[in-house]
Amino acid sequence: MNNSDLINKTITFVKEKLNDAEGGHDWFHIERVYKNALLIAENTPCDSTVVKLGALLHDIADSKFHNGDETIGPRTARLFLESENASEEIITHVVKIIENISYKGGNFEKKFSSIELDIVQDADRLDAIGAIGIARAFHYGGFKDRTIYDPSITPVTNMTKEEYKKNNAPTINHFYEKLLLLKDKMNTATGKEIAAERHRFMETFLSQFYAEWEGAK
Repeated sequence: MNNSDLINKTITFVKEKLNDAEGGHDWFHIERVYKNALLIAENTPCDSTVVKLGALLHDIADSKFHNGDETIGPRTARLFLESENASEEIITHVVKIIENISYKGGNFEKKFSSIELDIVQDADRLDAIGAIGIARAFHYGGFKDRTIYDPSITPVTNMTKEEYKKNNAPTINHFYEKLLLLKDKMNTATGKEIAAERHRFMETFLSQFYAEWEGAK
């Protein structure tokens, strides 16, 4: 099987697998991350097949929707790629991307490094900020029945991985606990450039939010 066929089959597999997924982690999220990854890869020497597969499979079974099981995503991706007779080199690289892409409170130490991981991680993080990031944050907050904002609950910006996973704070806190921190954690030049603009948009949104909260004209 050539790489183009493998990519097309992966797209079909992911669409079917995420058919009933939560709206912030559905096929459209994958598609946006895929497009972001292609954009970054245009200006970054890399293995484009690994980037495409990593982007398509990075959220194939997100641990937060599977009782915190962080092995199910990599395992699902491996089984699929093996069934399509992908090379072991590609499978191993894609699995390592999935294992190391998540934010996990910002204190997670990556155990693997590659330019392909950098690209896919940036692509995923770009979808967590800006207008789409704001929409996803409030959608997930509603999905988890979280308060929009509570001035008495202050953000915690230095959580452990376990604290981050169990965190149930208001959605506005999530901006300070993750979203506003992502701009300075981007890996690639293109990722940093795009993130800067989306970061400014979030700052504008928050200013407007607080003004309206306080009843300002």
